Order: sequence, then structure tokens, then C-alpha cells
Amino acid sequence: METCIIKSPLGFTKIIGDKDGINSVTVLNSEEKITDIIPVELEDCVIQLNEYFEGTRKQFDLYLNPKGTDFQKKVWDLLEQIPYGKTVSYLGLSKQLGDVKAIRAVANANGKNPFWIIVPCHRVIGSDGSLTGYAGGLHRKQWLLEHESPYKQQSLF
Repeated sequence: METCIIKSPLGFTKIIGDKDGINSVTVLNSEEKITDIIPVELEDCVIQLNEYFEGTRKQFDLYLNPKGTDFQKKVWDLLEQIPYGKTVSYLGLSKQLGDVKAIRAVANANGKNPFWIIVPCHRVIGSDGSLTGYAGGLHRKQWLLEHESPYKQQSLF
């Protein structure tokens, strides 16, 4: 298993994977030593994350190798279908799964998503439009949604 640490606009990011795919991408809440030489197995992930932050990538094309339950993987598959710049509610995801009562289970699976940004759990919001429940911190969720918004706030001065 290979690991690297990169710096992003939202903090240090840890990527883990091997020849079988990317296992996880997580944002860290502490400073870490940036990896000098990126392992070849992780290079595409690093490149695509940098393109995302530069605003030139809207969709990721990586082989992901997640560890999770069948239910979690179903939720993560639905998350990947949320278009760039769009949001969906936890209730909406539950309805897509065919069980409106599964809203808490959906939220829990969303919170266990091992692929920060790549599987866009930041695009899931409360039914009332509120920014609820984000493992990386609500300030990061807000930043990501603004980054993806087609409507950029311009300065008046």
C-alpha cells in the first residue's frame, strides 16, 4: 500500500492506494510533511485533484477500490452521479434508494465516504438547503460548493 501527502487549498490531503486502485483520499486537520516523490500508483489521483482545484476538472477518472458494506457502496455510487455544481438532499438520496426511512443510514454512509471530493459527498445537503453533516468541516463543504458554483461572486469594488 502506497501513501502520499499533498497540500490543497483546503489543507493537507492523504492519498492511499496501490496497483489495485485508490483506497482513500482524506483531508487532514493537521499539518503533515508533504511527500517529495509521489508513488506512481498515486500520480493520476494527485494530478486530477490538482486539476479539480485549478478549476479545469469537473469529473474524476480514477479506479477506486473502496472498503465498505454493500449499502455504503450503493450510497457512494449514487454520490458519484451527482453532477458538478449541483446538490441533492439526504432525503433525495434515500428516495433514490427506494426507502425514505433510510435517511439516517444514508447520512451515515455518506459520512464514511473514503474518497474526499472524488466521491462528492459535499454535494449532499439538508432538505431545507442547509449545509449539514460534513466530516471535513462545514467550512470546507461551503468552499467546495462555492468552487463548483457556476455563479461566482464578484467584488463590487
